[in-house]
Amino acid sequence: MSQSAVAEVSLQPGRPRRFLKPETQTAMLFLLPSFLGFMVFMALPIVASLALSFTNWQLISTPSFVGFQNYIRLFTVDPAFYTILRNTLFFAVEYLALNLVISLTLAVWISSLKRGKAIFRVIFFLPTFTPTIAASVVWLLIFTPDGLADTIIRALGLGLPNFLLSSTWAMQAIVLVTLWANVGYNVVMFNAALDLVPKHYLEAATIDGANAWQRFWRIRLPLISPTIFFGTVMTAITSLQIFDEIFAMTRGGPGSATATLGFAIYQKGFTNFQMGYASALAWVMFVMIMALTILQFHMQRKWVHYDD
Repeated sequence: MSQSAVAEVSLQPGRPRRFLKPETQTAMLFLLPSFLGFMVFMALPIVASLALSFTNWQLISTPSFVGFQNYIRLFTVDPAFYTILRNTLFFAVEYLALNLVISLTLAVWISSLKRGKAIFRVIFFLPTFTPTIAASVVWLLIFTPDGLADTIIRALGLGLPNFLLSSTWAMQAIVLVTLWANVGYNVVMFNAALDLVPKHYLEAATIDGANAWQRFWRIRLPLISPTIFFGTVMTAITSLQIFDEIFAMTRGGPGSATATLGFAIYQKGFTNFQMGYASALAWVMFVMIMALTILQFHMQRKWVHYDD
C-alpha cells in the first residue's frame, strides 16, 4: 500500500477511542455510590471543619473569620485544655497497655485449649456487639452508690471510695468499662494469628529443648507481630477518641477528672455552641492521631517481623 493510501486510511473517521476498558468502567460504576458517600459524609465535613476552626461561629449566627485565634486561645488562654490533654493521654496509654496485655494473654490461653476454643472466642467477643451507650448505662447503675460495685467493695473490706464520685478512681472506672467492651476484638484477632503459626516451627523448638515461654517469646510472638502492630495502631486511635463511656457515665466529672478531647469537642460544640473552637479541638485530636500513627509505623521496623 502506498504512503498516500495509508494517510487516507488514517484520516478516515473511525470508532471513538475508548480510554477505559469495559471492566474498568463497570468497576467505577459500582464504586460510585461509595465514593459519593465518602465525599459527602467524610471528605467535605473534614474540609469544612478545618475552615470552621478559623472562624467564630455560634451556630445560630454567621461565621466570622478570626484567623488563628481559636488555636491561640487553645494553647495559651484556656486553662482546661492541658487538663483535658493530660486526661486523654493518660487514658490512651493505660487503656492501650492493658488492652494489649489482657487480650494477648487471653488469646494465648484460648490457643492452648484442646476443646471449647470457639465458645470462648464468642464469649469474649460478645461485648463488642453491645451498643456502647447502653452498656455504659448498665455499668453506671453498677457503680452508683449502694450499687453492685459498692456492695462488693464493702463485702471485701477494701475501703475504696465510690469510683464515679472520686476524682482519683473515676478514670479507672472508664478504663475498666472500655476494656470490657472492646478487649474481645483483639482477643479474637490475636488468637486467629496464633492458630496460624506453623506447627512444625514449635515442634522443632520443642525437640531442641525450648520450654513453653521460649517457644512463645522467640517463635510465636515474632510471627504474630504484624497482627499485634495492627491491633496496636487501631487501639491507639480509638483510645484517643474516647467519648461514649464518658458521656454516659461521668460527663467529664467529677470536676474535670475524666474530661477528654472527644468529650470537650462535644461540650464546646453542642453545649456551648462554640463550633469554631470545637473544630480547632477536633483538629488538635486529628494531628495527635496522625502523629502517633506515623510514629508507630516508623518504630514498627524495629520489632515487627514480616514472613517474606
